[in-house]
Amino acid sequence: MKTCEAFIIGGSAGSLEVLLRVLSEVRSDLSFPIIIVVHRKHGADSLLPNLLASRTSLIVKEVDEKEKINAGTVYVAPSDYHLLIEQDRTFSLDYSEKINYSRPAIDATFQTAAEVYKKKLVCLLLSGSNADGVNGLKSVKAWGGQAVIQDPASAQVAYMPAQAKLHVEIDRILGIEDIAEFINLLSNQSYHE
Repeated sequence: MKTCEAFIIGGSAGSLEVLLRVLSEVRSDLSFPIIIVVHRKHGADSLLPNLLASRTSLIVKEVDEKEKINAGTVYVAPSDYHLLIEQDRTFSLDYSEKINYSRPAIDATFQTAAEVYKKKLVCLLLSGSNADGVNGLKSVKAWGGQAVIQDPASAQVAYMPAQAKLHVEIDRILGIEDIAEFINLLSNQSYHE
């Protein structure tokens, strides 16, 4: 029985360095997708998928509308769109109002994914300077998924994970050096349960 069917990472200021390190250490035969939602300025970070791809042998791609979500792929939310997860496990791109001054908003992805993957969802909140992701993690917990944060003490900008720690019942608090190992162990469990 799979314990994880989707792993979603949300981050903002200070999260890029963490993502680069984590992807370089994640196993190449992951049994679930990694979906990355990072606050990006419109048009400025079109190189982000290429930068992330340079650190891993996994397929890394920017999400396309109505794309099917596949295991072993790293999906990156495009700038200036909310990334939503549909019941049929495809992506939907949404151009509605910003949430927490952000589009893509981490909350939107966490919340829609929670309704689809329920207890087989794991969401990780990294460094950032606003509270985006906190309400999303509350949804993840309400649907039975796991809420994980980067240790605020290790975050370049501690506010985002610190807010989650204050307002959500967190399952795991991970130092930067522990994140990839956590993901790899989840993949092991997914294979062997």
